[in-house]
Amino acid sequence: RECPKEEARRRLRELDVADKFSRLPLPKASVLLPLVVRAGRLCLLLTLRAPQLRRSPGEVCFPGGKSEENDKDEIDTALREAKEEVGLPPEKVEVICRLVPGIDKMNYLVTPVVGFIEDTFQATPNPDEVSDVFVMPLEYFIRPLNYMALPYKTSSGYLTWMHCFTYHDHERNKSFKIWGLTAHFAVFLALVVFRTKPTFEVDYDLDNLILSAESKFMNLYAFVNEKKKSNL
Repeated sequence: RECPKEEARRRLRELDVADKFSRLPLPKASVLLPLVVRAGRLCLLLTLRAPQLRRSPGEVCFPGGKSEENDKDEIDTALREAKEEVGLPPEKVEVICRLVPGIDKMNYLVTPVVGFIEDTFQATPNPDEVSDVFVMPLEYFIRPLNYMALPYKTSSGYLTWMHCFTYHDHERNKSFKIWGLTAHFAVFLALVVFRTKPTFEVDYDLDNLILSAESKFMNLYAFVNEKKKSNL
């Protein structure tokens, strides 16, 4: 049997969208979804945003942020931001793929970049941006112990359901709430890697994950675009 890393690498590469959505006329941002193997299990590294930040203070998210002029592409943005936020050297990330993007509440096109990091990596959070860093099993995003689906209307008026997970880190006796775009990306990543039906409802065709994810994204993009035009 393949080791979890090999299998995940293979499945993720099959769903790499590369720069397919890069030319859409929206402002750009990227996040890094850092995968790490702990005790034979695939885990995901997440951060807690600093309480003094203007946008989404104290929320769980992936390392990431807005694209800057010198970034070559979305991968560059994600790696640069991860270095700034948690001290992760870009050369220590094995980049695997880019997955179907999302659109955040500021109408940024957010590209999730998936990469493997070493188990030995010790995060050094930048206190201006990050107040905590934690690692949790990726499987939690298809078999959660504490889950809710919340009806959610985006700023452009698009009505959807939002995944909301509460994860308790027993080692540190802390609980984290993961929701919004972060939960959306984590769920999709888990679906790609495990290819198994989650214990809650998802609006993807699990037999054709990539096509259903792309068409779901394009519907949202068309909606945002129409809304923008009607506001002009």
